[in-house]
Amino acid sequence: MSDRIDASVADIEAFVAVARSSSFTRAAEGLGTSKSNVGKSVQRLEAALGTRLFQRTTRAVRLTEDGETYLMASETALEGLREAGQALAARRAEPIGKVRLDLPAGFGRLLFPALAELRLRHPRLTFELALNDRMSDPVSEGWDIVVRIGDLPNDGEMTVRKLCDLRLGLYASPDYLKQRAEIRSPADLPGHDAIVFRGPTGRLRPWKVADGPHIKELSLNPVLALADGHALVEAAVQGFGITQIHDRVAQPHVDAGRLVHVLPGSDVPGPPVHAMIPLGLKMPAKTRAVLNQIVAYLQRTD
Repeated sequence: MSDRIDASVADIEAFVAVARSSSFTRAAEGLGTSKSNVGKSVQRLEAALGTRLFQRTTRAVRLTEDGETYLMASETALEGLREAGQALAARRAEPIGKVRLDLPAGFGRLLFPALAELRLRHPRLTFELALNDRMSDPVSEGWDIVVRIGDLPNDGEMTVRKLCDLRLGLYASPDYLKQRAEIRSPADLPGHDAIVFRGPTGRLRPWKVADGPHIKELSLNPVLALADGHALVEAAVQGFGITQIHDRVAQPHVDAGRLVHVLPGSDVPGPPVHAMIPLGLKMPAKTRAVLNQIVAYLQRTD
């Protein structure tokens, strides 16, 4: 059995270029190489196929019968390779696959409409969500996007993008407010039932309220302390008392009549919201699409 000599794509491309131009010189110019290299490519191809592809004279280069047969197959094969390359490039550019997001419990639910909108445009995109208020490790836990409210850890392995700013306000259910004394100023707050958030460190988060030009911090004895931001909102909706939550989280409930904004003039600037993405050479198209969608949605609903 004789040794097999495989034809390379480069050799086939050189053959096609010569066949189309009927010239080794013009083929070399079109390929950006030398006439000698084109000649060697054709020779290797002929050796691999065991046949002559061209009839060469001093005046012309013509395809043999075998050359005409191989040209048709070569053009079809090269076109198939080009189409496959384009399909792979489109796949890299199109958002396809699963994106894993770690989101704050209350704030994360606001992003459901944004993700639903994105899936309508890109149905091959899927999501895995974690909704919690703990500080996860984005890199070791394999998250594509981690959204955090407040201060961020110093982490050189992450790319950070600011999503929005929040404001802190006081909210309670209409039923609770009907049953209790009217609240005219921050001085009335200590007499009311407080629902307070317990942070990841275990510390109860005090309320901060604007009282004229000053911002005061109120440490309260809560009727309910919760470490889950979503549960904090639900407790207020159920009438446990007054809670201090972020404006974006509260607004859908205010619009639906489930919560009332208490002392709007006492709202204070809240923490920023950032997205963290594990640092890499290039952000995947699927991750970039989700991040851009979240940013656009928050800007639109601001």
